[in-house]
Amino acid sequence: MIPDLQTLYTAIDATWPAHTCTDTGAWIIRKGQGGGKRVSAATAMSAKSVDEIPGAERAMRALGQSPLFMIQQGQDVLDQTLAAMGYEVLDLSNIYACPIGRLTQTLPPRTATFHLWEPMAIQLDIWAAGGIGPARIDVMKRAKGPKTALFGRDDNRPAATGFVAIHDGIAMVHALEVLPRHRRRGLARHMMTQAALWASANGATHMSVICTDANRGANALYSSLGMTLMGQYHYRHLRKDAPA
Repeated sequence: MIPDLQTLYTAIDATWPAHTCTDTGAWIIRKGQGGGKRVSAATAMSAKSVDEIPGAERAMRALGQSPLFMIQQGQDVLDQTLAAMGYEVLDLSNIYACPIGRLTQTLPPRTATFHLWEPMAIQLDIWAAGGIGPARIDVMKRAKGPKTALFGRDDNRPAATGFVAIHDGIAMVHALEVLPRHRRRGLARHMMTQAALWASANGATHMSVICTDANRGANALYSSLGMTLMGQYHYRHLRKDAPA
């Protein structure tokens, strides 16, 4: 069976971890250290969280962060409450998953992809070209358990990179970046296969990946690989406090 949505949310936190997390009872408050929305957003822990939004706002501002909330699927009351407070939707995101065997039926071309940890300088350059800088590399370094960096070549040139880590049998791919001139040539598919082969050898039973709903190419790729859309989440922020 494919893991349920709550299990996948847990895997997101474990494979792309915040610098610190504080459980207030009503909220998980994350300190992101510049690592992006996923490691900086607060998430609700109970129905009472709606009544304690001001406390979450204060806690995030005390960390030097603008208030940012991740709204998980089914948290409709929280979503509506934040909307009434002037919080706007940001980055509707889709979570895909599948049994790992669905991605390991064929091998990528021998010289197209491989994996290693830690990443090479050229991989850091490819990530940087896609807006994935040192603070997000630090997120990767914080991940515990099995992890690796993916590297892809196309036309005998460095062309792609990515990150994959395993938590509780779920291998989650993050920061998959293909240089623009090498897109639409099948390399992202080879990278996902390489991730699955590595993950299977390291004990994973399922693959998962996240992309924004607006990224049509990525959604088409993951659907074509036989991955199932398991659910969604989005963020809410105040326009004047829009995060990077």
